[in-house]
Amino acid sequence: MATTTTKSAGSRARSGRKRRTGRRDPLAITLLKKDHREVEGWFDEFEQLEDDSEKLALFNQIATALKVHTQIEEEILYPEERGDVEEDMLDEAYVEHDGAKKLIAEIEGMKPGEEYYDAKVKVLGAYIKHHVKEEEQPGGIFAQAKKGDEDLDAMGERMKARKDELMGQMGGKRAN
Repeated sequence: MATTTTKSAGSRARSGRKRRTGRRDPLAITLLKKDHREVEGWFDEFEQLEDDSEKLALFNQIATALKVHTQIEEEILYPEERGDVEEDMLDEAYVEHDGAKKLIAEIEGMKPGEEYYDAKVKVLGAYIKHHVKEEEQPGGIFAQAKKGDEDLDAMGERMKARKDELMGQMGGKRAN
């Protein structure tokens, strides 16, 4: 049996397929995926909450994280990957970001307990999940970026510094 496993691993390596671990991704992709997992967890946590003050605090955390994340992608990743990533994919990502920002602003203008508050947060979570899938899927933005000419480790360092700066301005926690 060990031979079969080794053969499978060898076949995977030869076919260019990699295990899905953050260790193999360049820093820029690792940081963005980490943000994705963190926000996904918060959306799941939000669905379990009943206390309005806890909902408000968690939504504010989600909103800050999403604002910073989208700004970093729009300022650094997307412009630097034009030419390496399909134009229509990047255009759709910008439009999806815009839609998320509008929904975040609507929710920020509300209070937990108001009609549609929870529904809007849930829809935002589904919207973000769809966007994340498009970025992370095989052939998606991240996969195309990894095949491009940009140094994604150096880009990751710039992204991390910008995230720290933005989180400081918005009162959020610093990047890891």
